[in-house]
Amino acid sequence: MSSIVLDVNLASRRRRISRWLWPLAILGTAYGVPPLIGSSYLFDAILTPFLAPSLAAVGLNILTGYAGQLSLGTAAFMAVGPFAAYNINLRVEGLPLLVSIFLGGFAAAAVGIVFGLPSLRLRGFYFAVSTLAAQFFVQWVLTKFGWFSNYNPSGVIDAPPLKIFGVSFDGPLGRYLFALTIVAVLTTFAWRVVNTQTGHNFIAVRDNELAARVTGVPVLRTKLVAFGISSFIVGVAGALWAFAYLRTVEPAGFNLDRSFQILFIIIIGGLASIRGAFFGAALIVVFPLILSRLGVALFGGMFDSGALDMSQRIVLGTLIIIFLVAEPDGLVALWDRASRRVFRSPQIPGEKDDDA
Repeated sequence: MSSIVLDVNLASRRRRISRWLWPLAILGTAYGVPPLIGSSYLFDAILTPFLAPSLAAVGLNILTGYAGQLSLGTAAFMAVGPFAAYNINLRVEGLPLLVSIFLGGFAAAAVGIVFGLPSLRLRGFYFAVSTLAAQFFVQWVLTKFGWFSNYNPSGVIDAPPLKIFGVSFDGPLGRYLFALTIVAVLTTFAWRVVNTQTGHNFIAVRDNELAARVTGVPVLRTKLVAFGISSFIVGVAGALWAFAYLRTVEPAGFNLDRSFQILFIIIIGGLASIRGAFFGAALIVVFPLILSRLGVALFGGMFDSGALDMSQRIVLGTLIIIFLVAEPDGLVALWDRASRRVFRSPQIPGEKDDDA
């Protein structure tokens, strides 16, 4: 009996250590390898556009995966972040850009809390439809009132120089490292949140609001906190998308398609999983780029760009269906199951595989 308990304790300790080692190894690789072997194309076309949607998916997963509040207006909060950061940086002289970006995130959090108020009365599909109001309203305001774009006739804003403590991050590598650092910090923050009592309250509300209320969980406050944290992270992700990747952006860049893209990322990657946001973004954002390059390399001039693009969409859609049929809990569950088979790691009684 004692040997069984010892084996379980050793396996549990091994799993806890691996939970820290894997993220540190991945982060070390992300900082160390691309700067040595990466090209401008790798940074500008693959890595940086992968990081921003991944962070937005982390934010949406807190709201939808953990707190159970389905939102269709994610792109609206992504838009608030860069436009607020742009105006704060433009109108407050001497304010560091990093501070402006995080203040833009707080502005997105405030807007998210306001549009989260209907969740106190509406649930499920009805609330999801109501979040569309945020999508259309924010996009209309940013387009209608020229002040937000500094009265640019086209409504476009240009990214300010990426400088922190006098160090410039304007090159492809610099923008990648700038985005990677912010993504790493906010992902760690999100992981800490979901592993605290606040995160447990999110899950309790998601699973059963009535039971959560009976057990003393402040349901209304928990929902608004989820909206605030989620919108803050999404707003910062929008600033990274605008400043580190696009370098110039207009309100139409944060349309309903962007909201659905982030939603698909967390569904395919895995709900209620921080890692799932990155798995889903790899499939939705990076994989189409790989398919495009592969199609050009294999078929060259045999097909026009429209045919290649359509073929790419068909292949991606087919793979998504296969993944969801094979594992409805997302790519992260598929990965965990494959990892257990490869490393033959024993399942600890009562221990879950998710990030929470």
